[in-house]
Amino acid sequence: MMVNPADSTLPGALADATERALREAEIRLPQDVLAALTRAASAERNEIARQEFANILENIALAEERQVPICQDTGVPVIYLTLPPDVPFSPALFEGVREGVRRATATIPLRPNVVDPLTRENTGDNTGPGMPAIHIMPGDRLTVTVLPKGAGSENVSRIGMLLPSQAGEIKRFVAETILIAGGRPCPPVILGVGIGGTFDMAAALAKEALLLPVDTMDDYEQELCDAANALGIGPMGLGGDTTALSVKVKRAGCHTASLPVAVNVQCWACRRATVEVER
Repeated sequence: MMVNPADSTLPGALADATERALREAEIRLPQDVLAALTRAASAERNEIARQEFANILENIALAEERQVPICQDTGVPVIYLTLPPDVPFSPALFEGVREGVRRATATIPLRPNVVDPLTRENTGDNTGPGMPAIHIMPGDRLTVTVLPKGAGSENVSRIGMLLPSQAGEIKRFVAETILIAGGRPCPPVILGVGIGGTFDMAAALAKEALLLPVDTMDDYEQELCDAANALGIGPMGLGGDTTALSVKVKRAGCHTASLPVAVNVQCWACRRATVEVER
């Protein structure tokens, strides 16, 4: 998708791109996620689970047909910007993204989910201190990627500071995370796993992993996915063959005395979209 800002300023162009990306993500699932759901539905042997898959796929079709959000929990906006060398890092980037979130909240519309953590006062537009969460990285093009994150899945995500001798326990930690979560994150889930880095970096890696295509897994990711599916939690926690559609792993170097591991859980509605800002 392309956005032509014409004569607008950078904040205006970013606002347009953010609003369009959120609209796309909230209403239409990425093709790789839809394909994974369809394959899992076809392979499912449990009768109740098959019906749950049918409900999920009908929900997806109706959302696109009616141009409404896939889920009533439209999440909190997590934003990733890629900046080419000729775009300076400036407050204008944040201003543009925030304005795009405000617009999207009103026009799509999005449920206003962002509140003060203590008073619980709602800002009404999905912005506030630290919100939207904006991550910036270098790139060849100026792009906006959105990852709306619902509370049901976010609330059951975990991080553990394992010992270096516990590398073999990572699979157990991932499976335990899903066992504790049960049906709360609206399975079948997609798991982003961050391994290494520091305490905060592992969590960031886990969330970034949710941006990766889910229709392929390497051997290690498949092993983690098989461990989750062996639990038999199934779609919506009602039992079945598929508890996890996919597991995606991102790694980073870490301290010789540390082994941080984070699991960021995502519900079946793995919503994401990218818009390029044409300048």
